[in-house]
Amino acid sequence: MSEQTNGLNAALDELLKGKKTEEIVGPNGLLKQLTKALLERAMNAELTHHLGYEKGQAEGRGSGNNRNGTSRKTVQGDFGSTEIAVPRDRNGSFEPQILPKHERRWTGFDDKIISMYARGMSTRDIEGHLREIYGVEVSATLISQVTEEVMDEVRAWQSRPLEPLYMVVYLDALVVKMRHEGRVENRAVFVAIGVTMEGAKEVLGLWTSATEGAKLWLQILTEIRNRGVADILVACVDGLKGFTEAISTVYPRTEVLLCIVHMVRNSLAYVNWKERKAVAEDLRSIYRAPTAEAGMAALASFEERWNNKYAAIGKLWRRHWAGISPQFAYPEEIRRAIYTTNVVESLHMTLRKVIKTRASFPNEESALKLLYLALRNIAQRWRPAPNWRRSLNHFLLFWGERIEAATARGGR
Repeated sequence: MSEQTNGLNAALDELLKGKKTEEIVGPNGLLKQLTKALLERAMNAELTHHLGYEKGQAEGRGSGNNRNGTSRKTVQGDFGSTEIAVPRDRNGSFEPQILPKHERRWTGFDDKIISMYARGMSTRDIEGHLREIYGVEVSATLISQVTEEVMDEVRAWQSRPLEPLYMVVYLDALVVKMRHEGRVENRAVFVAIGVTMEGAKEVLGLWTSATEGAKLWLQILTEIRNRGVADILVACVDGLKGFTEAISTVYPRTEVLLCIVHMVRNSLAYVNWKERKAVAEDLRSIYRAPTAEAGMAALASFEERWNNKYAAIGKLWRRHWAGISPQFAYPEEIRRAIYTTNVVESLHMTLRKVIKTRASFPNEESALKLLYLALRNIAQRWRPAPNWRRSLNHFLLFWGERIEAATARGGR
């Protein structure tokens, strides 16, 4: 440990000696005082650099510019509101970098507002939380201004270039209440999630519409293609009529499968809480069967056990069997990569948890802003599917030429 570090630790020990927690992090605690002192000292150092001489030095005489006292402004930061003495020069040419002119929020404060907003807290909740925890009075207007800055990031994200190839893309929608043309209505928010060659999951975009329809998915898929996606190997979709045709129009070689996660979710909607685990396990025996014939036999066994209570589930799987059965042509490694990620279900559970605190959104931008921030938080926790490398080898065996062609077109 260096002599400088030892000296710093000794100074901190002396500074903190005998201090209680409240005296350190309280509304007028040591951390707040240090924040004020460090900001003021840093700005004075910046002014010295700007003028080219230290305070009181002879070089300042006749230099054409010198110090001219201070002005006061209140700054909102991590430790509450603090009044800062901002140094000035006589010519008015000095502009602090650590705390720029007109800036009244110091580093970290905006991030706290955005973090709370991303977790579904309303403007009023954020306002109250900041007042209670940090002793800071923040207006709803300021909170809106801070979160509004996120929209530029959303627009850039929504139009960013995408990978040339996605091994699997999940296409789904959730319903969100938002105000549209003067009235609150249910609007669909469409989500596309891709799995890259490295096994990483990525949200390709968010779109809104009054209804979910194959025509809109055609527009979304066309946009995705225009953003650089040359090929999609497998698309997992819900049972929307015309969905397969929409995908085939833009990506004619894409294998379209009915999403197992959707099927399980829709099936469990019929089941009481106590029996959900048992029903889910029996459904697993259907889609994890080694062949289509074995899957149909497992479905028959499922119906024999559960039809007296949940006949609608067996009918649902039989009705959609044509969209389910193609998966049995794939080896276990590809099937596992497609349906064991649970990416759609986990994503929707998290998004619903975030938006349930809102009765409705004032507009479309407000909804997209919150959902984008929530997605950004979710994506930090995503990891590749287990044994992805093993699955990738099987993808290469099945679709090696297409993978090579798409990645070459993408400049890899």
